[in-house]
Amino acid sequence: MKKIGIGIGEDIEKVISSVINSGISSHVTLYCEPGTIGHKTSKFAIHTASFPEQDLVKDLMDGTIRAAVRGTLPANTTLSALKTAAGVDHLERIALLETAGGKKFLLAPVGVDEGWSVTEKIALVKKGKEIAEKFGLSTRVAILSGGRLGDVGRHSRVDQSMADAELVARLTGEIHYEILIEDAISDAGVIIAPDGITGNLMFRTLTFLGAGYGHGAPVVNIDRIFVDTSRASPDYRNAILLADSLSK
Repeated sequence: MKKIGIGIGEDIEKVISSVINSGISSHVTLYCEPGTIGHKTSKFAIHTASFPEQDLVKDLMDGTIRAAVRGTLPANTTLSALKTAAGVDHLERIALLETAGGKKFLLAPVGVDEGWSVTEKIALVKKGKEIAEKFGLSTRVAILSGGRLGDVGRHSRVDQSMADAELVARLTGEIHYEILIEDAISDAGVIIAPDGITGNLMFRTLTFLGAGYGHGAPVVNIDRIFVDTSRASPDYRNAILLADSLSK
């Protein structure tokens, strides 16, 4: 049976416990350097290599595994290998987040070079709805901008962000929530930030300062299932389940 691959660089026990607690451990392969895991187990397969991130990406692209989760492998080398193998110059991700109060939602864009154009935002809306449906979240999408409509004229960049959000909302049939993320989070399962910088700040503020959690971010501009992860995540169970759900 084809498996899900997850990488291990650091936090070995956190990754292993996440695999076991996912409920699908028998279908997971761990990718790590030789000697990382000091014992054999029948609960999951282990793939060792000097550069496990390269093998994880290669096996994903070759179809040896049907989905991959970065886990705790290094971000730069793993994502660079993925971009090269997939033939893209950047990666677009949609993050599965959870507030301190337990509300799960999808957020995009979360990379500083992502989601700057109306076209890119529309694509993120469509892909976000598909992921939300597969993961049992509301498919309502909230489009955010840099201000309230009453702020028009205060700054050209604010005006442009509101104009873009209005256009995205009109073309997708979704709702422009202006800058009111507190209202958006109560209604929507998918939130589209005004731009990649804002989305990245929202993600980092929630997960590093706000007692929230990041559960993984599927890459949505390649034809393979790859879920990016953060070391700030309490565990990777939801990232594994997300990869499993998307691969079906």
